[in-house]
Formats: sequence, C-alpha cells, structure tokens
Amino acid sequence: MKNERLALSYGLTAVLLWSTVATAFKITLSYFTPLQMLAAASAVSVLALTAIALYQGKLHQLGRTFRSRPGYYLLLGLINPLAYYLILFQAYDLLPASLAQPLNYSWAITLTLMAAVFLGQTIRRQDWIACGFGYFGVVVIATQGDLLALDFDSPLGVALALFSTLLWALYWILNTRNQADPVISVLLGFLISLPISVGASLTISGWPSAPWQGWAAVSYVGLFEMGITFVLWINALKLTENTARISNLIFIAPFISLLLLATIIGEAIHPSTLIGLVMIICGLLIQQWKGKSRQAADSSC
Repeated sequence: MKNERLALSYGLTAVLLWSTVATAFKITLSYFTPLQMLAAASAVSVLALTAIALYQGKLHQLGRTFRSRPGYYLLLGLINPLAYYLILFQAYDLLPASLAQPLNYSWAITLTLMAAVFLGQTIRRQDWIACGFGYFGVVVIATQGDLLALDFDSPLGVALALFSTLLWALYWILNTRNQADPVISVLLGFLISLPISVGASLTISGWPSAPWQGWAAVSYVGLFEMGITFVLWINALKLTENTARISNLIFIAPFISLLLLATIIGEAIHPSTLIGLVMIICGLLIQQWKGKSRQAADSSC
C-alpha cells in the first residue's frame, strides 16, 4: 500500500542520518583503529538488524535463505561489510572527511561502468558525459584544485576511497539477482563478516580501550550507517509511487555532510571540494535524466 507522505518522511530521515555519518566516522576514528571500528560497528548492526527482522517476523528466514545459496552469501558478506567498510574507514583515517566523503559519493557513476562490463548493459552517450563530469570532479577534489600538478594530499587515501566505490558497485551488481528479503540479506552479510572482523581486530589491534564517547560514536555508526537507515530507505522506496523523487533526496546528503563537518569537527572545506562535488552531482543528474521521449514512453506504460 502506497503512502507518499510516509515515504517522504522515511526518505528524508534516512538522508539526514546518512548526512551525519562522515562526521561520526572521524569522531569514531579518533578512538578506534579502522579494524576495531569495523568490528564494533558490525556488532551493533547485527543486534539492530536482528531486532528489526524479529519485529518484522522474518528472522525464521535466515537459515533457509543462507542454505539456498551459501557461497553467494559468503561472497556478499566478504565484500560488504567486511572489505568495503574496512577500506572506507581506512580512507577516512588517511584523508579529511571533506575529501573522502565526496570521493566515495562517485560510486553510482562507477556502477554504470561496471554494469556494462559484468551485466552487458549498454552505456549511453549521456552516461559517458556523466562519467566525464563525475571523474573530473573526483580529480578536482583529490588534487584540491591543483589539476596540473596532480599533487594528492594522500595518494593511498584517495586510492582507497575510489576502490571503495568499486566494491560498493560490485556489491549491488551481485545483488541484482538476489530475490531474498533485503533485511535478511544484509543481516546475513554482517553475521558472516562479524567473526572475521572481531577475530582480526583482537589479533592485530587488540581490544579497544575507548571511553564511553568512543563507544557511543561507534554505536551510532553501526546503527545509522549500517543498520536502521538502510531499512528506512528500503521502506521509503516501497511506499512511494515516484521512486525518482525519493531517490533524488540523496543529492542533498553530501552538502549537509560538509556543513556538519565544518560545524562540529571544524574541518576546513576547500573551495575545490564544493566545485568537485557539484560536478559529481551534475554527472549523477545527467545520468538519471530520461529525456522527453523516454518520459513520454514511461508515462504511457
């Protein structure tokens, strides 16, 4: 049953929460290593997603879903959350959040290119234009506007942020043929990766001795980057009759995020970051534009 007002409420809440996570990442990384952060946040996410699945009466699907395709879900869990978030957190540890967040935001453009390779989808002319805008924006952000020198603040951090977009796009490509309940699928991924991340963290980094502020920050990441917000977004898309309108809400997230970074943790926002981010957003909007003929065809369906 569709409910546009409720869909908009869910969508806006999800976007506002996602807008805060870059700030939460930097605060959390001041108390934890990236590996410790992954393990602790994943544990919180498992608890949150388990509670949601139990509330929705879906928890009994967990074993059956895994047994239907154990290798597939093992691969998904290794990609996300294990590899994706470990690499993303490491990028945030090496870069200012005001650089890492817009770079990671180019994942949707990466998805277009990877879909052509792995799914055989045709890349339209407007997709190439979108990629040009998006990746030129990435270069502007990564070099802080010094295009000719190509002098990166942290080459490894930039590489990791961009590599995270490949992993995230690959995760969604693998999900295109996943017919299971989305909450159960995500919960399975976290259950698979959690023993690995906890074991690796204890072996390599040891148990973190963080104050309550650190545990509060990592719990916030686990709840609102990895857990509850995903469910809000899925419900928003299910309740709306206008998917594009809800999806376009995500474009306000990076700008709110930069404002919070400057206000809460005092990061200086370089003008080139805003210019590059606007270019990435332009690329994403070009990518979504259907054109008059396509819009007419869609409306007649």
